Amino acid sequence: MTVFVATEENISRAAASLRNGELVAFPTETVYGLGADARNGRSVARIFEIKERPRFNPLIVHVARFEDAAALGEFNRQAEHLAQAFWPGSLSLVLPKRMPSPLAELVSAGLSTVALRIPSHNVAQALLRAAGIPVAAPSANRSGHVSPTTAAHVIADFGPDAFDILDGGSCERGLESTVIGFDGTTPLLLRPGAVTREEIEEVLGSKISCETHTDVAGNPASPGQLASHYAPRAQLRLNARAVEPGEAMLAFGENVPESDGAIINLSPDGDLREAAANLFAALRTLDQTGAKTIAVAPVPEKGLGIAINDRLRRAAA
Repeated sequence: MTVFVATEENISRAAASLRNGELVAFPTETVYGLGADARNGRSVARIFEIKERPRFNPLIVHVARFEDAAALGEFNRQAEHLAQAFWPGSLSLVLPKRMPSPLAELVSAGLSTVALRIPSHNVAQALLRAAGIPVAAPSANRSGHVSPTTAAHVIADFGPDAFDILDGGSCERGLESTVIGFDGTTPLLLRPGAVTREEIEEVLGSKISCETHTDVAGNPASPGQLASHYAPRAQLRLNARAVEPGEAMLAFGENVPESDGAIINLSPDGDLREAAANLFAALRTLDQTGAKTIAVAPVPEKGLGIAINDRLRRAAA
């Protein structure tokens, strides 16, 4: 197994690998995913094994078309509106599973719901259409580590020989999908992400609440809800306005403090979209400097800043 440039021929080869029960890493517009046939329990179990992911943490299932999603989940009117507005794109919907379900039970971690998404990345779309199957795909990194936005990040976590990797360049959005679930028909923001809360509320015409739902055992009811996640080896010191000796610095905006250590500015212009796209790559690069602590400048708690701060808080945990 190896790294392949995402040509038409290599995408077809990767699709065949998925159908044959093998794992394939591939780019989406958010981050790189580690995909398996969502119907194949042994292949799905391999994702949890190789990522060292807790089995109570459910996966997102990726499909190519709305019809494919509707065959797996029960859509209410609100969910249909969101799918029409944001699919293909960076939104995942947690819906009741349509029964009988063809999906492996482990995909949903034993829950009665399934998280569904139609990615917009051209390589992901081509792969899903060529495979013709639902693909369970969490981020292609060791569980709890910084998410990957390039093929090189995937290799850094697993090496070049663990599974095939489709190299489609850097991910455009750089943050995982926003996850929306429902309490009955009431939408809930389960994980902030690349689609902002404001964008979702504009489509729905109403405010949505932000809640962390768990099952009866206290386990996550949605991907991306673990308290400690997205973490580099270095400790993060949040809302830092100065750099201590020996620290690296993750800066944002114009006012960057002086430092003798490594500094990466997520966006000198204060652009939250640029900052989101650069976040995970910047954390990985600063982690490689050997600094024990990364000082993190304040990021505005608005728009994509909400999702950025969510990832930083979980990384700091």
